[in-house]
Amino acid sequence: MSIPPAPLPSAHSWPRCAHGADPSTDRVGCRGIHVPGHTACLAHLADADRDAYLAGLTPGADMDHRGTPFAEPLLDALLDALRDPATGHPRLGVARFDSATFQGLARFESVTFERDASFESATFEGVAAFRSATFEGVVRFRSAIFQGVARFDSATFQGVAWLDCDAWFDSATFTRDAWFSSATFTRDARFGSATFEGIAGFNSATFEGGAWFNSATFECDAWFDSATFEGGASFESAAFERDAGFRSATFEGGAWFESVTFEGIAGFVLATFARDARFEQAVFARPVSLGPLVCAGRVMLSGAVFSGPMTLSFAARRLECRRTRWSSTAELRLRYATVDFAHAVFEYPLTVVAWTDPFVLPNGRPLEEQALADVPDATVRMASLRGVDAAHLVLADVDLSGCLFTRTVHLDQVRLEGTCSFDEVPPGTHWRRWRPVRFTQRRTLAEEHHWRAGQPTAVRGWNVAVFDAGYVGPAQLALVYRALRKAFEDGKNEPGAADFYYGEMEMRRHDRTGTTRAERGLLHGYWMLSGYGLRASRALGWLTAGMLVTIVLLVGFGLPKNSPRQEATGTVPPGGGRVTFEIEKDDPQNPTGNRFTSDRFEKALNVTLNSVVFRSSGQDLTTVGTYIEMTSRLLEPTLLALAVLAVRGRIKR
Repeated sequence: MSIPPAPLPSAHSWPRCAHGADPSTDRVGCRGIHVPGHTACLAHLADADRDAYLAGLTPGADMDHRGTPFAEPLLDALLDALRDPATGHPRLGVARFDSATFQGLARFESVTFERDASFESATFEGVAAFRSATFEGVVRFRSAIFQGVARFDSATFQGVAWLDCDAWFDSATFTRDAWFSSATFTRDARFGSATFEGIAGFNSATFEGGAWFNSATFECDAWFDSATFEGGASFESAAFERDAGFRSATFEGGAWFESVTFEGIAGFVLATFARDARFEQAVFARPVSLGPLVCAGRVMLSGAVFSGPMTLSFAARRLECRRTRWSSTAELRLRYATVDFAHAVFEYPLTVVAWTDPFVLPNGRPLEEQALADVPDATVRMASLRGVDAAHLVLADVDLSGCLFTRTVHLDQVRLEGTCSFDEVPPGTHWRRWRPVRFTQRRTLAEEHHWRAGQPTAVRGWNVAVFDAGYVGPAQLALVYRALRKAFEDGKNEPGAADFYYGEMEMRRHDRTGTTRAERGLLHGYWMLSGYGLRASRALGWLTAGMLVTIVLLVGFGLPKNSPRQEATGTVPPGGGRVTFEIEKDDPQNPTGNRFTSDRFEKALNVTLNSVVFRSSGQDLTTVGTYIEMTSRLLEPTLLALAVLAVRGRIKR
């Protein structure tokens, strides 16, 4: 609820002193109000009359010195006349200093204004000192001009305060509403440790210097809607016991909300941060909906605590949530941001969604994102999940190419939805010393890039480790690949799991600490023959090569010179009866002469094709040929099975 200000007094609303006026030159003269019973203001009153006036004042008397110019000695003399002997501090009743001018130091320290105090349109040419002053009624400083520093340290405002000025209010207490709406603070505005017991209204206020609200306490609603902070805005350790509104606020400098407690609703809809927005160690006690907002720098939520359900809608360069705690469900809708979740704690499901289109405002218009115009795309990238319990984590359409996964707990339970992308192996052919190297395309982890880039024989294309990534070897990477493989398999996406199975096998093959030499040898063979059962082309290539070798060996050594002849020998019993024949077959003869003929090739091809499907062709072979066929019937069906397994792994659902 707002209280309208009193109308500003005009220059003709009181009898003027007119000292120094010159009608011939239209010189106005002094605008000070007449002292009661006189025709001059206090500044231009005769010395005897002034002394008599001051001597007649008592503590708590009403004052009306509108438009009066106060030199420093004159103001001191006035306040001395109002000093309470019991406390040693001046006491004023109604105090009207509208349009007054205070030259030099205006010393209102420890003054008590027992009723309304008005300084509207007053000019303070020097320091305005209201330290420890007490305002028991309505106080107005609207349109006041402070050419020097204004100090309200430890001042107490028990009534409504209307201020439009630059001021220091450190440790001030406002026991009723304090309105600074549309105020312009051309220098620093300090409200450190101030207490606002009523509404704190800073709607549309402009802070051209720094705005310091460190350790301030807002016991009622605090409104900063449409406020502009051109310098730094610091709310460190402040406490908002009810709602805090920063709708459409603009932070052109840094914004510090570290260790702030938001016990009510924290509204930052349409807020714009030109630099970093820091909410480290902040506490959000109630359900929160932050945004949509735009931050050209970093949104820093590290160490923050969210006690209730929350929705964050950010378009920012970076979001840091290191050791952030979510005690309820949460959804993060992000654009452009690189997200760091290292050691964050999720007690309930948390979803991170890459928002493809600009956020839509309640009026149906898209959120303006000019502050991020230099960012090439709106892709959301995950930087780290280290130390996170991922059992409740859902990632949708997030770029994981640079994410650090090692030491993530329950990584096998993470849910990857949409098009979550990973890094790739270096494309093309590379040279490792004297031999060419080509990597089959697959999805890889950033940490494998870092490990391979650190090897002495590394080729170009592997990304080096980022700062503070630490060393991660094959033993740790194998566990990460295994967990991600299981996550894809549990999501019924076995083709998507294939690359992570490949990565797991690769890391086991290179691991010299947890894998024995014999196991590494088997894995090396498995890799060479079929790419761990995932590269059908490789298995088919070896199968084709094996068949060609088998055919050549059979033509050259396995097939006999001629097909062995069979002879049947039998004896006819005298008088007839049953005849018994004995069939003998010549031993196959090793080939001589021209062996590579089309007839021999056809026979060898028949034997080989039957061996591939684990069948016997029935072809007569030499002793060497028999062993060749046995070897072929063992190896070639295995290679065929590996090729079929690789194809099945790519198409199975």
